[in-house]
Amino acid sequence: MQPHSLPRSGSLPVQPNSPLGNRYAQVRETSLALAAPLSPEDCQVQSMPDASPTKWHLAHVTWFFETFLLERFERDFQPHDARFRVLYNSYYNGIGDQYPRAKRGLVTRPALADVLRYRADVDARMQALIVQRAGDAELAALVTLGLHHEQQHQELLLTDIKHALSFSPGHPGYGKRWPISAVQPQALRWFGYGGGLFELGHDPERDGAFCFDNETPRHRSFIAPFELASRPVSHGEWMAFIDDGGYRRPELWLSLGWDWVRSGGHQAPLYWRRDGDQWCTHTLHGEMAVDPHTPACHLSYFEADAYARWAGARLPTEAEWEFAARQARPQARANFADSGAFHPMPLADAPADAPSQLFGDVWEWTQSSYLPYPGYKVLPGAVGEYNGKFMSQQMVLRGGSCATPAGHARASYRNFFPPEVQWQFSGLRLARDSG
Repeated sequence: MQPHSLPRSGSLPVQPNSPLGNRYAQVRETSLALAAPLSPEDCQVQSMPDASPTKWHLAHVTWFFETFLLERFERDFQPHDARFRVLYNSYYNGIGDQYPRAKRGLVTRPALADVLRYRADVDARMQALIVQRAGDAELAALVTLGLHHEQQHQELLLTDIKHALSFSPGHPGYGKRWPISAVQPQALRWFGYGGGLFELGHDPERDGAFCFDNETPRHRSFIAPFELASRPVSHGEWMAFIDDGGYRRPELWLSLGWDWVRSGGHQAPLYWRRDGDQWCTHTLHGEMAVDPHTPACHLSYFEADAYARWAGARLPTEAEWEFAARQARPQARANFADSGAFHPMPLADAPADAPSQLFGDVWEWTQSSYLPYPGYKVLPGAVGEYNGKFMSQQMVLRGGSCATPAGHARASYRNFFPPEVQWQFSGLRLARDSG
C-alpha cells in the first residue's frame, strides 16, 4: 500500500511557551501518522456499522474542536464548511442532526484531501485560540477533553482498519514487521488480595489530573477477599477451550451468549481460521499463525464469561481489578500503541510478586455492568452526552490495549462495550473467590 500525502510529523507550529499548544500538536500529528500507511481507498472503507472509515475519524475529531471550542470561543467564528456540522457529528443530539452511522463509508465527498484541509484550518485556528486565551481554565479543560477524545479515536482507527483489511484477499498488513519472537510460556499463577473497604475511582495524585466523568465521583467500595490470575488468558489456553468443545457446550454460556453463538455460528475468536492442523489469524501485520503464548484477544464478553466458567473461575469485578491495579508495578514495560507492535505480546519474564500485563496488550473484560458510580452527575450541555447516556446494556473493560495510546489509560479508566462485540482488542484475566 502506498501512503497518501498526509502532512509530516512536526508540521504544526511549536509554541515554545505553550505546553497545551504543544500537546495539541503532538496528539493531532499522531492521528496523521497512524493514517499515513493507508491509501485514500483504505481511508474510505467502512466494513460494518460499528466501525467508521479512517477519513471519518480524522474529520470527526476535528469537528469536536471546531464545534466545542472554536464555535464557542473564537471571535467572529465562521465554520470551515457548514455541512460538516451534521456530517461529522457522531451522537451529540444536543448539537443537532447526524448523518447515519452505518452509511459513513458511502460519503466519498468531501474527499480525503478536503478532510486534511479541514484539519489544517482548524489546527491553525485552535493554536491561535490557545495563545490568545492562555490561562483560560475552561478552554484548557475542553482542549484536554478533546485531545483524550482524539486518542480514543486513534485506537478506533486501528481497530476499524484492522477489521476492514481483513476482507481484502491476502490479508494485507498495516504494519511493516511481525513483532512476535519466540518465548517460553509463563505459567498461570494466582495472587491473593484481602479486600475490604477502599476508595474506587479517579485519584488525581496517582492517575493524573485528567479523567472522564464516568470515573467519578471517587467513593468507598467494599470487596471480599479474592484472587487474581498472574496474566491474561493466552491463545494457547483458548485453543484448549475450543478443543474441549467450548463453543458447543450450552452449559458454559449465558442465555444471551448461547443465542449469540448459535445465531452467528461462532466457533473461534474473531479473525481466526483453520489452516490444516493450525489456527491462523488476521493481524495488523497480515495473516499469521496464532501464537499460543500471546494474550487471547478479539473476544466478546460472552466468550470471556464462558471461558471463565469452563476454567472453574470467573471474571473480576471492576472494583477488584482496580484494587489490584493500584498495587501493581508501574506501566514502564506496558505494550501500548507507541510500541508499534499493534498486537498483544508474549511475556518473556514476569514479576514473582504481582500480576503482570494489567495495562496494555488487551482490554480485560470485567463482570461489571457499565453503570454510574454513586453520586455521579452528567456534565451540563452537549458534552454531557459523552459518557452518561451509554450507561445501559454495556460491560466494563479495564487496562488498555496494544492499540491504546501510551499515557491514555490509567487505573481508574472505564472502557465499555456491548457484550457481543469482538473487534476491539479485548481479552480476559481470571479471578476467583478466596478460600
